[in-house]
Amino acid sequence: MVEKDFYTQPTYPGFQLEGSPKPTAPIPQFIGPYKIESLLEKGSMSLLYLGTHPETKDPTTIKVLSPKYLSHPEAVNRFINEAEIIAMTNHPNIVQLYGHGEWEEGLYIAMEFIQGTSLRQYILQTPVSLIRALDIIIDIAYALCHLHAHGVIHRDLKPENILITETGTVKVIDFGIAQLLTEESYASHTGRFIGTPIYMSPEQKENPNAVSFPSDIYSLGIIAYELILGKLSHGQIHLSLMPKGIQKILHKALQPKVEDRHQDVVDFIAELSAYRNSKSMQKEKKPSDPLNEMVESLKQVQMTLVASTPPQWPGMEIGLAGHQGISLSGIYYDFFEIPEGSYGIIMGESSAKGAEGVTYTAVLRGLVRALCRLTTKPVELATLLNDIILRDSMNQRFSLAYLVLNPQNNELRYISCGYGNLWHITGEKSEVEKIATQNPPLGVAQESEFAEVSAKWEIGDTLVINTFAVPEAMSPNEFSEQAFKQALDENRGRPPQKQVEGILLKARISANMLLQQRSIALISLLRK
Repeated sequence: MVEKDFYTQPTYPGFQLEGSPKPTAPIPQFIGPYKIESLLEKGSMSLLYLGTHPETKDPTTIKVLSPKYLSHPEAVNRFINEAEIIAMTNHPNIVQLYGHGEWEEGLYIAMEFIQGTSLRQYILQTPVSLIRALDIIIDIAYALCHLHAHGVIHRDLKPENILITETGTVKVIDFGIAQLLTEESYASHTGRFIGTPIYMSPEQKENPNAVSFPSDIYSLGIIAYELILGKLSHGQIHLSLMPKGIQKILHKALQPKVEDRHQDVVDFIAELSAYRNSKSMQKEKKPSDPLNEMVESLKQVQMTLVASTPPQWPGMEIGLAGHQGISLSGIYYDFFEIPEGSYGIIMGESSAKGAEGVTYTAVLRGLVRALCRLTTKPVELATLLNDIILRDSMNQRFSLAYLVLNPQNNELRYISCGYGNLWHITGEKSEVEKIATQNPPLGVAQESEFAEVSAKWEIGDTLVINTFAVPEAMSPNEFSEQAFKQALDENRGRPPQKQVEGILLKARISANMLLQQRSIALISLLRK
């Protein structure tokens, strides 16, 4: 086999059933104590389901061994081994185990559900500054340090097995071929190598049984090279493309001979951390780093446009759930007390995307905060904002939703400009009703006339407001009004926080591509 062919091979699980059909069985209602919501992924040896934790009701990833492998002792042993290895770990950069065991159709592993993107997609889609790349590498290294301290060798460290969450946290996943240092590898019984060729150490290619901790360090060296380079290597490593201070570190991590490599990941972390905090690093930043760092700073600005926690208003319980997409998008929501004993909840965003969208939405936030003190009427606020936006040279359109609550009069007023509807669950009948206003986005026309809706707001009522737009034609990747109402109906009666989390989870399942591109927010308010 020529070198190029070797590097383009797929990962082998150690053994295969040639020609086996893909599973077509219906989705089970329960796996162990976990209620199953949907199928997430079909792997070569397992299936991943999205479930609900029986106690916390949190989303949970359920991994089950494919039925066709239940009669294979090696597959069964490896699956059990994976659960036992995850159970040994407790680290913020490693996926958390909730439970494992048997169910009527085989074996399962229950783990935390991680909403994020793989490091592979992150490298392909996200501009990364040198300092951000170093921070990610160090976090992965700390996860490895924790594993190695427990005698665990990952053996399949690659960008696909590392997730970057919405908040930027690193999570190492997939311990399907991980091995304790004192254990024998199952590969010895199959005659196949185990791992992913591009990221595999030379000794692992030759004999998977012979690997130790430096093998994982070699894999991390390849990942570090790709992350700093900003693209996948496809097995071609040219250290001359790296900053000079990194070249020496990666040169040692990627040594073909084990004895010439870092023997302990702690040494790798120490060298990388010293470089990260050095003057050399500042001098060796990539030409694109100023722009990349600006994007990363704007992501932090993006977080300031939203309230991190809901307020504690008397007689109300509020739930808040938000999603930050991979791309920059300026979304704004806020809570504030206004004159006459009323309360306001507002959501808005610019039609522009990326850094421009974040900037314009920040302008909108400032305007709203000033104007909401001048008027408590949603239609007046929308009219004033529309006039200011049209008179300004920024030439932008904004979606806006504004809800005003008056407990003294048991009344609510609502306006939506380019956003969806307000949803009202009456406490008496527990029915889901739509409170709709059809207004154009702000900044469309000077002569736009806006209309607001008022309705009764009684004790026991629940209101749900969100930033989903309502397009004319729905695509398969969009969360339709019907899908939203169904998700709301399924989560009716739950506490506000659990309610919005449940709706957001449904949106992630049915509109995953949409959510990768934009941010959304949902707020649920129960009047007590």
